[in-house]
Amino acid sequence: MRNVPTRSPKPAQAGFSLIEIILVVVLIGGIVAFAASRILGGGDRAKYNLAKAQVQTLGEKIQQFETDTGGLPNSLEELVQSSASGWLGPYAKQGELVDPWNTPLEYRTPGDGRPFDIVSLGSDRQAGGESTAADIRLE
Repeated sequence: MRNVPTRSPKPAQAGFSLIEIILVVVLIGGIVAFAASRILGGGDRAKYNLAKAQVQTLGEKIQQFETDTGGLPNSLEELVQSSASGWLGPYAKQGELVDPWNTPLEYRTPGDGRPFDIVSLGSDRQAGGESTAADIRLE
């Protein structure tokens, strides 16, 4: 009789087990969540820096209003439209009177140790706060 080679049993199907797939999906989810929190957190920092620049620019526009009219505006809206003598505006657009979080900027006259103050309440839209939620004042 001839010696016929015997076949070994079929090896187990190659591939990933369900546990391996779940583990990879969980790891990818964790990486995506971490990256998203870093990216979205950067948005508030950018808005905070934009609000700082906006407050400073609006302060300069108020000074220009004062130079032209001889007095400070009673409200920020007077930078957009006014019947004051010597008014050469508009000095600002209506959209410039709100901060990047779409909260109206606060204008106070007299200010704290200066003729006027402009304040953005920050990302929390409330007085006080820390980090990007801190108030932004004219310097």
